[in-house]
Amino acid sequence: MEERYTIDTPENIEFAYTIAGIGSRFLAAIIDSFVIIVLQIAIWSVFQFFLSNRLNLDLIDSQLAAIATFLSFCFLWGYYIIFEMIWNGQSLGKRVLGLRVVREGGRPITFASSAIRNLIRAIDFLPSFYGIGVITMFIDRRARRLGDLAAGTLVIKEGSTVTLESLTKPAFAAVPPTSSASASVAGVGVDGRGEVKLTLENIHVLNDRDYQLIQEFLSRRNELGSEARLRLGSQLASGLQARLGVPQGGEIDRFLQLVVTEYQVYRQQQTRM
Repeated sequence: MEERYTIDTPENIEFAYTIAGIGSRFLAAIIDSFVIIVLQIAIWSVFQFFLSNRLNLDLIDSQLAAIATFLSFCFLWGYYIIFEMIWNGQSLGKRVLGLRVVREGGRPITFASSAIRNLIRAIDFLPSFYGIGVITMFIDRRARRLGDLAAGTLVIKEGSTVTLESLTKPAFAAVPPTSSASASVAGVGVDGRGEVKLTLENIHVLNDRDYQLIQEFLSRRNELGSEARLRLGSQLASGLQARLGVPQGGEIDRFLQLVVTEYQVYRQQQTRM
């Protein structure tokens, strides 16, 4: 099964989604099934109450049963559609597990696609509790059941929300101190006394914004498609190499890690002065 679903836009921008696995979708289905069962019990409990007490209503037993059956049908088949429309592709179970239904191409789910995928749920459920659906999800590389294939949808994991606070927090809030061991691994020189020495002579031309930009790229590079990751990484490394006066090229990730480590050392040296 593919773990990532990559979308190329006409503007040559790539978006990558993490495809929800069978385990997380199964747990979401258990939560939703429990909620539906509770709703069904509530409906028929109310029906039994009216049936036993009458409450002077001019309704015969068959009419009460018809109303209860209709409401039961609406809750059973409308539960997913209603919530997927209200919460943009999420049922209660999916919301708890951080999953969302989207159309192919990453577009929001529509009423038609939601209705199709949920009406075919009856087939996916056979012979019991998503038997056919699970088999189809094992076969399909994007873990789609029959309803998803018919509606052109797939279930993805939601990424963590990026807030203004997370983007404007101090660049050094979560930076661990640089040890000689980690510096050696990153490619930074260590002198005979075990102290870190700088190999990038012009590291002082960089600032905190440059450092934060590199950190953002390194921490989120796995969320990008391969082409976008290479393109953005090359642009970032090329600009830094030009400013630092070092030869162009080389291994992008290793160079960026080197810049991060040396800038940490430079900042610590400046603090001690």
